[in-house]
Amino acid sequence: MKGLPETWTVEPFSAVARYTTGRTPARANPAYWAKDVNLVPWVAISDMEEYGAITTTAESVSSAAFQDVFRGRIVPAGTLLMSFKLTIGRVATLDVPACHNEAIISIFPRAGVDQRYLGYFLSQVDYADHQDRQIKGNTLNQSKINQIQVALPATKEQIHIADVLDCCRLGIHSERTAEARARELKRSTMRELFRRGLRGAAQTETELGLQPANWNVAPLGSLGRVGNGSTPKRSIEAYWNDGRFPWLTSAKVYDRDITSADQFVTETALRKCHLPKVQPGALLMAITGQGKTLGHCAVLRVEATVSQHVAYVQTDTVRANPGFLRGYLETQYDYLRQVGAGGGSTKGALTCAFLRSLPVPLPPLVEQDEIVEVLDAIDRKIELHQEKRAVLEELFKALLHKLMTGEIDVNDLDLSALQPSA
Repeated sequence: MKGLPETWTVEPFSAVARYTTGRTPARANPAYWAKDVNLVPWVAISDMEEYGAITTTAESVSSAAFQDVFRGRIVPAGTLLMSFKLTIGRVATLDVPACHNEAIISIFPRAGVDQRYLGYFLSQVDYADHQDRQIKGNTLNQSKINQIQVALPATKEQIHIADVLDCCRLGIHSERTAEARARELKRSTMRELFRRGLRGAAQTETELGLQPANWNVAPLGSLGRVGNGSTPKRSIEAYWNDGRFPWLTSAKVYDRDITSADQFVTETALRKCHLPKVQPGALLMAITGQGKTLGHCAVLRVEATVSQHVAYVQTDTVRANPGFLRGYLETQYDYLRQVGAGGGSTKGALTCAFLRSLPVPLPPLVEQDEIVEVLDAIDRKIELHQEKRAVLEELFKALLHKLMTGEIDVNDLDLSALQPSA
């Protein structure tokens, strides 16, 4: 390793720590996986969140497997684990006594080596030159694990470096937690707003359930033109080359407020493929898609056209705020996916005819606007936590590399700048 501070040393992993590998009890022996009163947690790579604490595992082994396969030897809580097959270099710490599979090693640092520092160091090693290609993916053999070169400052400096990185990870966790709480706040707020409104009006029973008596229920199609687009043939260059008109796919609907496009078509494509020019203020919905795409909504803020996988409602803004409709339909996400899954498509699909008849609540426009303001305020809070988390994650990556190579002296850092906000 070049460029390390003179006070640092470089040691092979075998001199830095001892380690043990795990095992997978035979799947063909049901007694090893049978549930009994003495089940032992069994860790797979999928149970390991990077840098996290392993508190639960997807699978456990029986007391018979623990005795026969693991010889009654448990890996104690607090042990550092690292994957060395497939996902190489993922590290996590056991929070409970457990066993683990053969793709993971338990690491026990020797005297003078800080466990947290070693975990961070191992996570950023480039293992490309160490890997053996196997039929099922990459792996490290014992010889190559032993030869991993570990850069070691003095023990106190190791601890200081680990403290800085821990603090950064704590900030990331804090922002992730705050974002999750803001999302839950939004969900609970939406449930109340779309059922009770903001005025404390008397409730009445409708086809959508209880809602304020001064609200109406209207089919979505009555609030604007409903349609979808198409995909011009990719083989026809005149449809795509030097295209300048925004063309949106269902993936873009994740933006929720669409202000730009990733793909563009030509005026020739618009004319010959009869693509709609959808105007700003339209509500967009992904009407096909796998995973969680189907049913996602967005508000269009620029003129654009769409693929056949996206429906639009060119809303009448005198009667409906598109942000209000988007918010309501977000509460109907599970229902929309159930309808899509029942349409016979393997990917799931909704139709424009279904959307035209879909009933939606319709408060007075002033109240719609106020509800949108409330939801937008919560969205801004969510976005703030997302942005802060992204900044901290980038900072962590930069610090991880620069601290482990000695490019930055940890003593020059101000820890207080990394403390998460209350």
